[in-house]
Amino acid sequence: MENYARARSVERPSVCPFPDLPPDTPEVRVRDGSKIRNLLRYALSRVEPRPRTEEGLPTGEGGGAAEEEGQQEGRGRPPCRQIVFTATGKGVAKAVTCAEIVKRRLGGIHQLTRVQFSTLDEVWDPLEPGAGLDSLTVSRNRPALWILLSRDPLDPRQPGYQPPGRYDALWREDSPQGPPTAAGLKRKKGGGGRGRGHGRSAGPSREAKGPV
Repeated sequence: MENYARARSVERPSVCPFPDLPPDTPEVRVRDGSKIRNLLRYALSRVEPRPRTEEGLPTGEGGGAAEEEGQQEGRGRPPCRQIVFTATGKGVAKAVTCAEIVKRRLGGIHQLTRVQFSTLDEVWDPLEPGAGLDSLTVSRNRPALWILLSRDPLDPRQPGYQPPGRYDALWREDSPQGPPTAAGLKRKKGGGGRGRGHGRSAGPSREAKGPV
């Protein structure tokens, strides 16, 4: 490929793995360059509409034009019962972050996750048009993540289902002895090491001895 240069990339549209969604279900497409602040502002405006000043999200920083347009469309609409986050490639981590924040913000959210592949077509043009080389199209499969968040119950038998749960379960102490104390969480001062002067071999006394 040293004689070619990538001209453009075209991502094929993926089919939503949730076919029974209402037609007004918002779909948030998370890209690598998207800002989490803007994505959350739009998502919360669709599932939990409220005045802009009460969202708790500053409006000073902006993302792309498409994200700002999506925020404008989300205002004034009735709240949706479901929302979908989708991402490919490097945007998968941001989609997971947005979904977890929305779940903690709203509470009682059912989640359904699907993993599939999306196709990205890359068009490569020859560096020298007169060399007799043709353009090439390379198709790449990239992992795609789809996350459905729903206020209404979902079928728990579906793969990838996560019920609403408490997020403080990781910090609970299940042992019968009760919660850990502060002494058990903090390392003792000076513990775990040798004290000063310990471990030295005993030498002759330095005291001056008188004549016998």
